[in-house]
Amino acid sequence: MDLFKKCYEFTRADEVKAMGVYPYFRPIEENEGPVVKIEGKRIIMAGSNNYLGLTGHPKVKEAAIKAVEKYGTGCSGSRYLTGTLDLHIELETRLAKFFNTEAVLLYSTGYQTAQGIIPTLVQRNEYVISDKDNHACIVAGTLMTKGSMGELLRYKHNDMDDLERVISKIPLDAGKLIVSDGVFSTGGEIVELPRLNEIAKKYNARILIDDAHAVGVIGKGGRGTASEFNLEKEIDLTMGTFSKTFASLGGFVAGAERVINYLKHFSSALIFSASPTPASVAAALAALDILEEHPELVDKLIGNANYMRTNLRALGFNVLEGRTAIVPVIVGDDALAFQMWRMLYDNGVFVNVFISPGVPQGRQMMRTSYMATHEKHHLDEILNVFETAGKKLGII
Repeated sequence: MDLFKKCYEFTRADEVKAMGVYPYFRPIEENEGPVVKIEGKRIIMAGSNNYLGLTGHPKVKEAAIKAVEKYGTGCSGSRYLTGTLDLHIELETRLAKFFNTEAVLLYSTGYQTAQGIIPTLVQRNEYVISDKDNHACIVAGTLMTKGSMGELLRYKHNDMDDLERVISKIPLDAGKLIVSDGVFSTGGEIVELPRLNEIAKKYNARILIDDAHAVGVIGKGGRGTASEFNLEKEIDLTMGTFSKTFASLGGFVAGAERVINYLKHFSSALIFSASPTPASVAAALAALDILEEHPELVDKLIGNANYMRTNLRALGFNVLEGRTAIVPVIVGDDALAFQMWRMLYDNGVFVNVFISPGVPQGRQMMRTSYMATHEKHHLDEILNVFETAGKKLGII
């Protein structure tokens, strides 16, 4: 059989395009944070992970520009060899202090970070135990453990009883790593971290939490999931990204110095990748400055999300419970989801549409997410558009 046969037979996207409701790969022409320009028209952005609205902040942009002027556009090498700048060291030191941990290591992307950590740590006859709804980067990282002869086990989403059922079958003296999103990227739920930590200690396991959607959103001053539950000293490793709260590109892992040192010398994803660009690192540093100086931005963000969660539910929508920046509105059908997305878009609101198999049948959704820079008039306009579309489609 021809390797490309499946490519030519894939027509679902073409069919959706022909219907005029294709929601993906829409090019943004201008970006002012809460409002963007797409296809020549003003659109309120209610689907971005730019949680604190810092991608357009003057200090962040100025820092990126100055870094390019000083260091150029790229590092042309890996951190291991010629690609380490003093900026990398500065950001790692600053993040270690921010998270109250011994050390931090930067990766070139958030997606790459999980692949740099998990298969490097989980080796022959060791185990990684992963939540079934973890982000795709964690899934990729856990699958890579098979190449290092590690074992992969999964447990039901955020189900600590099932986690204990799974981990209890592993030899107590075997090396184990429990991996979970801190804030799950689709539904916005927060991991049951206190119970997960208890189970990890009971069965002699280490913990890795992905805080991509948690930093700048929950915890003291936006310090993430461990901080949210006062477990900073209990959680072994925290990974995250710069592409959301930190208004840039790249990833990081925070933990004990000896573990970070090991990753620096054995993680293929680090050793064989070009290091984060000067502009990316400088932008992340500037965003960290702003987060530390203005922790009230976190309160504004959560206030905005709670306002939308409460009012969308009051309109009659099926809104998942939560207390993060992600507010999912359940539609429950692929075709209906595409139709609703198009109605929202045509009336000036951009959201993310999640359909099967990305979400289970019946859980198709408009995944909305909010920023600290959304003002009340933006939020009220989104609500009005949702109400009109919901009524026309018979959802409310």
